[in-house]
Amino acid sequence: MSPVMLIYKIMTHAEWESFEQLGRFTGSPVDQADGFIHFSTASTMEETAAKHFADQENLRLIWGHDHILGAALKWEVSRGGIEFPHLYRDWMMEEVAGHAALPLVNGRHIFPAPPA
Repeated sequence: MSPVMLIYKIMTHAEWESFEQLGRFTGSPVDQADGFIHFSTASTMEETAAKHFADQENLRLIWGHDHILGAALKWEVSRGGIEFPHLYRDWMMEEVAGHAALPLVNGRHIFPAPPA
């Protein structure tokens, strides 16, 4: 993996609102069951949306820089033998680099242009 890269989390609108209010994200139900927060990379986020959020509306795409998360972020082999970033602690609001709506159009999520 490159020394600095953006990683992405797809959240429901309710999860995002809770994150904003509390200043921390403890994970979705799947994250909590697995014991870590699942993230995607730019090259895997669309497949993640299709596989885990098919036909869901009112989603948000949240991103941050991997190096900010420190040693609690582990790159582990997952789907298809690809390494995915997994965070083994809460994600803090001050670690978020940006967010955007993830609209569903004709059954497909429309991702924002990558941040500069």
